[in-house]
Amino acid sequence: MADSRLIQGRYRLLDRIGRGGMGEVWRAKDESLGRHVAVKCLKPLYTQTGHTFARVLRERFRREARVAAALQHRGVTVVHDFGEADGVLYLVMELLQGRNLSQLLEDNRGHPLAVADVVDVAAQGAAALAYTHRQGIVHRDLKPANIMRLTDGTVKICDFGIARLGRDIGLTSRLTGTGTAMGTPHYMSPEQIGGDPVDHRSDLYSFGCVLYEIATGVPPFDLDDAWAVLVGHRDTPPEPPRSHRADLPGHVERVILDLLAKRPENRPQDALELERRLDGDGGRSRNGGTPARMRTVVSYPVAPLPLPRPRPVPEPSGTPGTPGSSGAPVASRLPSWTRGMTTGHKAAGAGLRTTPPDPSAGLSGEWIARPLTGRARQPAVPARPAPSPELLTALAGRHNAGLSLGRLGRWTEAGEVHRAVAAEREHALGPDHPDTLTSRYEVGFTLSRTDRPADALREFDHVAHVRERVLGPEHPDTLAARQEAAYVLGRLGRHPEAHQAYASVLAARTRVMGPDHPDTLRCRHNLAVNLSRLGRLEDSYTMACEVADARARVLGPAHPDTLVTRYEVAYLLGQSGRWPEALGRYEEVAGDRARALGPDHPDTLSARYEVGIGLGRLGRSMEALGLYRDLVEDRTRVQGPDHPETLRARHGLGVNLGRLGRWEEALAEARDVCAIRERVLGPDHPDTLVSRREVAVGLGWLGRWADALTAYRHVADVRERVLGAAHPDVLAGRNDEAHCLEQLGRGQEAVELYRKVAALRQRGAVGGR
Repeated sequence: MADSRLIQGRYRLLDRIGRGGMGEVWRAKDESLGRHVAVKCLKPLYTQTGHTFARVLRERFRREARVAAALQHRGVTVVHDFGEADGVLYLVMELLQGRNLSQLLEDNRGHPLAVADVVDVAAQGAAALAYTHRQGIVHRDLKPANIMRLTDGTVKICDFGIARLGRDIGLTSRLTGTGTAMGTPHYMSPEQIGGDPVDHRSDLYSFGCVLYEIATGVPPFDLDDAWAVLVGHRDTPPEPPRSHRADLPGHVERVILDLLAKRPENRPQDALELERRLDGDGGRSRNGGTPARMRTVVSYPVAPLPLPRPRPVPEPSGTPGTPGSSGAPVASRLPSWTRGMTTGHKAAGAGLRTTPPDPSAGLSGEWIARPLTGRARQPAVPARPAPSPELLTALAGRHNAGLSLGRLGRWTEAGEVHRAVAAEREHALGPDHPDTLTSRYEVGFTLSRTDRPADALREFDHVAHVRERVLGPEHPDTLAARQEAAYVLGRLGRHPEAHQAYASVLAARTRVMGPDHPDTLRCRHNLAVNLSRLGRLEDSYTMACEVADARARVLGPAHPDTLVTRYEVAYLLGQSGRWPEALGRYEEVAGDRARALGPDHPDTLSARYEVGIGLGRLGRSMEALGLYRDLVEDRTRVQGPDHPETLRARHGLGVNLGRLGRWEEALAEARDVCAIRERVLGPDHPDTLVSRREVAVGLGWLGRWADALTAYRHVADVRERVLGAAHPDVLAGRNDEAHCLEQLGRGQEAVELYRKVAALRQRGAVGGR
């Protein structure tokens, strides 16, 4: 954005005062009112993908603006205006003169602030939080960089960019992705780490981390390994602040330790109580006495940050030890899967690995450029001109833009971005460079999500082959590519090959990462699913139950990954005919997903659909009909009337109309759904054929056997062309066709067709032995 550019004919940009991985902050002049302001906007670095990137972030940016503009308190940054100009989203804020707490600690060379300053920051911050919490807003990312101290001493909380409105969980869930915990590891609450619902008490925990750091000069868990930091937050009492700083008053230490209570109910219950405590009229610790004096080292894992899918990172060269009461390295007693995650930025200390800002996190966080993460092992590449840092930064940003598109389900656009980045990375870095392979991995992922499994398999096989040669056969990145190859083998119906691939990856993951690593459990989950596709329902059910129990233990019972496996257990119970148990499990999953993800989340709606299936199977069609009517309404509102899942819910509604004997209505619904599916999905799509068969069922029940015969025959012919003459679905369709012939008095033709079906079944049974 050029110097002195005028936005909307009003805001003249003067000089840039901050920069992040995806945006900039400018000092500007509001020429209408003659005052100086700060303008925060998307950084126009990526000329080829800037508009796409802006579209991805538009909803998040506008939400941030509306949330922030509604806040009017001396302790919260004032937002004056927001909008869009020439494709650039901007936010106009008051121009603050001062330093954030992170900068103050750096200015102080990592030494703590004066006690009077700590108490003043605590009191003013508590007042601001009390106000925002009354508005139903949870900040979710409090850290020193988001708290400013102005030159006049005023303390302001900034950047409500990832605030969650208590009344707006559905929108936030769609924007942040399935179960994604938000925040910075050094300042995250235990409930954030576990993927559990958070409220204002999570902010109080994060604020306690901030106060601990400015009071002692170090965060509560001053560790270089991010998983170890998370273990500390969830399971380990922090060392009392006065063990770092003897002159800290006892009542300030008690307040900080109470804020850092692991369970929300043991913290001050609101910021007003915190204010009273700081004024001196609070009582003893809510934890029931003197805080613990020693750090307890635990041997069981913390629930990891829930991610939409695994993002492998290079193995570090070594895991640094952590000073504790015994002096032994804590890392050696942590689970093996705690290695590899980066900590992000903390205010004090040095030597931490840092990561660039994540574009998926919206326009929040620090507006200060940070270095890209290094690679643990670099492959040997042919000599070539070194690419410029600007090019590498631009490619990294475009890569992240592709990831953001994928998180929003816009896989076709994401694929276009990743293919372009892969080509440019190959030219600049070489075909075997880890970044090039990462882009090609993402290309494969987008191909898989756009119903091109054969193309995806070729891409994953290539990436796995090169990574095995360059990084080694058991490197996490190699295993990730091999696991995705197994997944698309299953999509292609090549389940025996998929089984072998999953079993091989699982053995390697167990050796390298341990049996309870989230990626190991994800592989076991996929192996269990594939077992069911091989007809081994009992083995599949046993393994799925084991994975569900392990995920509940490691990640928590309401973690999205745990719920996925519990969903699979319910499915397997249904496949085994144990419908009362299956229905109960589906109802539990639907309720837990509604609480953890929100009532409108696609995963919650999917579980409700399966509840309807269970009700119908148990003869409770009237209840199923009511459920599907509500589900159709919710799917239409959330995803649109032509979305495949909306149409699937309408199909379920029609099926239950038929079960209730309301065949005219059922036929009308089936025909309407079939027509939309044919237009949206294509005439030969499996869902379209299911609807066409449902039309035939309705015609038969209404005695219109000639029309039913035509419909059944069409479905069987298409399936035979696509699946082969001996496929079970084709044979079932030919049986339907023979039944119609019987009803039409064409018995001899029906007998011949029945015999043909029987012979094909017999040949298939013999060939399968």
